[in-house]
Amino acid sequence: QVQLVESGGGLVQPGGSLTLSCAASGSIVNDNIMGWFRQAPGQQRELVAVLGGDGAALYGASVKSRFTISRGDAKDTIRLQMNSLTPDDTGVYFCKLHTSQDDYWGQGTQVTVSS
Repeated sequence: QVQLVESGGGLVQPGGSLTLSCAASGSIVNDNIMGWFRQAPGQQRELVAVLGGDGAALYGASVKSRFTISRGDAKDTIRLQMNSLTPDDTGVYFCKLHTSQDDYWGQGTQVTVSS
């Protein structure tokens, strides 16, 4: 069984930075895509950033140039460096693992950008 555990959320002032981490455990195939999605209250879940096994990254339009997704030092971990945060970045951030067999989601971590 695959499990995803997110960490690093919290409260930050506008203009600040946060780093989220996600660690996947269980039976994970090598060829996978990991990434982040977020959901603000009353809104649909949206793409933040995803990272393929080949290192190719795809970003949502609203975060491009401010956020950076990368592989962690440990296997099957990813990080999301978030800079220049604005109140519009507030929401629950979910880690996702996509494989040829299934999709897996973490429980989510809250990010709140407020002064």
